[in-house]
Amino acid sequence: MDIRLKLTGARRGAKVPESKITAGSPIEPLPLPEKVIIPMQQHIGAENAPLASRGTEVLTGQKIGESEKFISAPVHATLSGEISGGSVVINPPTGELTKTLAITSDGADKWVELTIAKDPKSLSVKKIIEMVKEAGIVGMGGAAFPTHVKLQPPKDKKIDSVILNGCECEPFVTADHRIMLEYGEQVLSGLNIIRKALAPQNVYIGIEDNKEDAIEHLEELISKSDFARDFKIVPLKSQYPTGAEKTLIEVILGREVPIGGLPMDVGVVVQNVGTAKAIHDTIFEGKPLVERVVTVTGAVKQPKNLLVRIGTPLRNLIEYCGGMEEGANEIILGGPMMGIAHFDLDFPVTKGTSCVLVRESAPVKEQECISCGRCLGVCPMRLMPTLLTKYAKTGRYDAAEEAYVNNCVECGSCAYACPARIPIVQYIKVAKKELVKRKANK
Repeated sequence: MDIRLKLTGARRGAKVPESKITAGSPIEPLPLPEKVIIPMQQHIGAENAPLASRGTEVLTGQKIGESEKFISAPVHATLSGEISGGSVVINPPTGELTKTLAITSDGADKWVELTIAKDPKSLSVKKIIEMVKEAGIVGMGGAAFPTHVKLQPPKDKKIDSVILNGCECEPFVTADHRIMLEYGEQVLSGLNIIRKALAPQNVYIGIEDNKEDAIEHLEELISKSDFARDFKIVPLKSQYPTGAEKTLIEVILGREVPIGGLPMDVGVVVQNVGTAKAIHDTIFEGKPLVERVVTVTGAVKQPKNLLVRIGTPLRNLIEYCGGMEEGANEIILGGPMMGIAHFDLDFPVTKGTSCVLVRESAPVKEQECISCGRCLGVCPMRLMPTLLTKYAKTGRYDAAEEAYVNNCVECGSCAYACPARIPIVQYIKVAKKELVKRKANK
């Protein structure tokens, strides 16, 4: 029985240097920090209310933040120790401010008592969703959307296909690649839990063809398991941004997500390989989401893939990798295309931090658009980025909406191709936020 399907071509996009310099670097556990900073909002959705205050003793895995809102995800202590303060930081997925709790380690890493189901394979769908929610699992590819929400679509949204996203098309980032190689069994186990929760007809694993070792490894694992009839690996042509949800769905299934819609509107749920592993860890080991794999790369002396406790300051990761190279002056959370530049080495790793990219950059001056059309040629959503930029600059946000600005996936292909160095994605983000404000004020 064929597990691997035929190589599938990509849609339009940018051919960017891969720079996967850590692809062959095994995951190393980062030594536990002396202090972690836990943001109350590390996801898309409602901010959590703190469940502990200064002076409270907490255990690793203990819930310390929770919200009653449906679209949210609780947060947990990632070290044992004492709540030693709090502050306010930016939540990268939303750009909004959020409160934090700081935990000073007691050096013991004492865990809460973990509850493991007697027979995890016989769990009901309701119990699976409850456990995933309580564990605080979110999409770990960067968007950080609460996973329990994806696992319970509205009754009128019939899910016939699940896609496990192992593309990792961002340059430099190799965290998911290493997860597939080193935790393949757990990834497939988590995917099987996702399948049980959603009961789809088809389960696909999309992996770009520049990760042949991961394709072969998962193919071998599937062939030796009970999943051989159900899980299909789809090799995809390596091209940015193949891993974007909407792009992935169209490439594999030929379906277009409607403007302003979600994958479930076309019968699909997409999950990241890191998310699948986290689901396994919760169901079979009782662990909440307290750590993740992070690629530390670029202008550091020893680029690595690290297993990091959430809340660890960025400086700990960089110092463990030998420090920055001379001349390095920029830190990006994520890859160079969709990542967010950051200024504070004490900022914490969050659930959505897949990569810490250090690099040397020079000031760039925006020029006038020369109407070359390169941005149109690479846009995977077939939009007109130059027109959307014009509307954003002139405050014509209704016109931007009519030109489908909300269908932009913010992949950055347009800005990468632009010879005038126009920060097109930033202008598009402004237009989107203004439209949201207007609707909220009506």
